[in-house]
Amino acid sequence: MASKQFYLLGNDVSTARDIEVPPDIDEDCLKDLVASYFAIVQPKGVGFQTETQHLSTVSDVLDAKGPIAVTVDGKGIREVPGPKGLPYVGNYFEVFPDHLGNHQRMFNMYGPVFQTTNMGSTVYHTNDPEIAASVFAESEFFSKKILPGHPLYPIKNKQAGVFLGDTDTEEWRTVHKFLPPAFGPKAVRHYAPTMQVAVEDAFKVFDELDERGEAWNVYPYMLKLGSQAVGKLVLGIDFKHFSSVDQHLHELVLLIAQALSLNKKITSMGSWYAMLPFGDPKRLRDIRDRMDELINESIQNAKRNGVENLELQEAAMKAANMVDYAVRATDNKGQQLPKENLIQALVVATGAGFTTTSSLLSWLIYGLVTYPGVQDRLLQELVDNGFDENTAMTADLTNRLTFLDKYIKETQRVHNPSFQPGRTAMQDLILPGGYKVPKDTVVIPALHHIHNNPKLWDNPARFNPDRWDTEEVKNRHKASYIPFATGPRMCIGFNFALQEVKVFLPKLVYRYKFSREREENTVVYDPMFQLIRPNNLYVRAERRVKWPPRTE
Repeated sequence: MASKQFYLLGNDVSTARDIEVPPDIDEDCLKDLVASYFAIVQPKGVGFQTETQHLSTVSDVLDAKGPIAVTVDGKGIREVPGPKGLPYVGNYFEVFPDHLGNHQRMFNMYGPVFQTTNMGSTVYHTNDPEIAASVFAESEFFSKKILPGHPLYPIKNKQAGVFLGDTDTEEWRTVHKFLPPAFGPKAVRHYAPTMQVAVEDAFKVFDELDERGEAWNVYPYMLKLGSQAVGKLVLGIDFKHFSSVDQHLHELVLLIAQALSLNKKITSMGSWYAMLPFGDPKRLRDIRDRMDELINESIQNAKRNGVENLELQEAAMKAANMVDYAVRATDNKGQQLPKENLIQALVVATGAGFTTTSSLLSWLIYGLVTYPGVQDRLLQELVDNGFDENTAMTADLTNRLTFLDKYIKETQRVHNPSFQPGRTAMQDLILPGGYKVPKDTVVIPALHHIHNNPKLWDNPARFNPDRWDTEEVKNRHKASYIPFATGPRMCIGFNFALQEVKVFLPKLVYRYKFSREREENTVVYDPMFQLIRPNNLYVRAERRVKWPPRTE
């Protein structure tokens, strides 16, 4: 067995390490071996060279004299670039108030990976699907570990297990065993009638606005609609959001929305800011305490009604709502979700259940009034599938609505509400492209910029639902379209969210013709909110009095 010296190209030759190389090793195994010594995330990118030649075979490596330089994707190892910034505040003023536009500017300037520092917290950003897939993989290299600087750090909740908790914990393993059955495809189909009731209950408010001839701001009403369904399905609570046109948001919904706004504001100011005992950090802590109280009340109400324990899958199919499921679901050892995990998991399920959906619904309505022909094609598809005002929304029906599916996908590509799912480096490592990442660094696969990367998408700025029928899109990299992230920690509620919009949107489009009000106003997003949502989109929703004939 030969002992060879290897060092990372870009580092001093004196850093070379002795590695025993078996004489019968093949090229892939040699790359794996060397990658393991230097924590190179993707061994397939490993290459070898000396000062005078490129080493293309194992024999070349074994015959080489002196230290051998290791490259990654043909490049030397390098620091992640980024704007220099100002003392103390770092890059804050280069990022906000338009983080989407400014991050895109930095990708154009620095390439597929760059770093920014805001008020002392440094994060790395990528629009490369290969890197994104590695970051989301939950491996020896990356995991969800919410450290200072992570976008969720101020609302980190160990007991929640999912979304707001670290991966390598007993809480995550426990909650991740109990919650997914309640969000699986079969369970979600079980929720469709309640979702339909929620949107049909909203009709009287939208009808009244139409009779008044009034336009309305889309997001607040979509927030009411999304949370109305979640209130019933998660907590068994009727929020009564559509009892009148001007009905206020339920306290819990308002608290969750405030928490998401405060969290974004706090994280943008750096991790130190979250520790302050006054101001916004204290407001956020008080809000979280009140949310826990309200969720606990729902749990107590469910228990007072009397429940029988059921196996996880059976409980998911029989429970009236998620709190009902959570208090009766039992694993194969007869154990139930501990109370401390139960409360926090339901807080997360409630918030995650309507915030993403309400933002996505808002962008879907934006598309109806912005992209020519889309609304007419959706309506025609409904008519051609025998849709009418009494149609019951089922999985069989929505599966036949192929243009609806393409429209939702294209909206999530161009206007995805989520944009900053972060993962943490578990050791010093080397990313594809040769980028050095130190241990405990937060890396954010920037979903918006992956979905709009011209190296991945043909004419990405063009809104084109029909691209989803093309071979180019079908053969895309698996991480070039990840609206709910990917890997073991991807959003467990994605079936729930898609079911909601596939119930809500057809009902709305069939009943109303949407048109843009105040077209001279540019629709903007709120940079100090956790999700990307249109902040000032006003529409008219006019009751339809005629529909197109069915296509022969």
